Amino acid sequence: MNPELDLALERIIRAPRARVWSAWTDPSRLEQWWVPAPSRCRVDRLDPRPGGAFVTRLSEDGAAFVPHLDACFLAVDEPERIVFTNAVDGTWRPASSVPFAMTATITLNEHPDGTDYRILVRHGAPEDRARHEKLGFAEGWGTVATQLAAYTEGVR
Repeated sequence: MNPELDLALERIIRAPRARVWSAWTDPSRLEQWWVPAPSRCRVDRLDPRPGGAFVTRLSEDGAAFVPHLDACFLAVDEPERIVFTNAVDGTWRPASSVPFAMTATITLNEHPDGTDYRILVRHGAPEDRARHEKLGFAEGWGTVATQLAAYTEGVR
């Protein structure tokens, strides 16, 4: 991790790694936790393989959905690592990544209590990292990680 360019978050999720993996790779499950509540998520495309699309929409009211993320998976190593970027969209076109381009690596490791869940978000410039932090990286990604934990810990 480069502290000038990267942001990270980690937590232990008290659920089996396979369940956390499924929550990341099954569209109906991803919709349950991917955006901070009370907002809602709709998955338009989720093709978890290198080069596959990751496209979601967001709704504040549960009715009107607007674009949220249009990204491309770079690496998918079941059941331990997912890497995606918004610098390339789901159709492999260079993207106008607003408010910044980023590459996110999600790592799932076995842990005696469940899953060691780690997020590393890489930015191309220190000002992009600072902007992401100021826009609420810890709160946003932290809330989503908490929702992922609640969802996977509660699923049987």
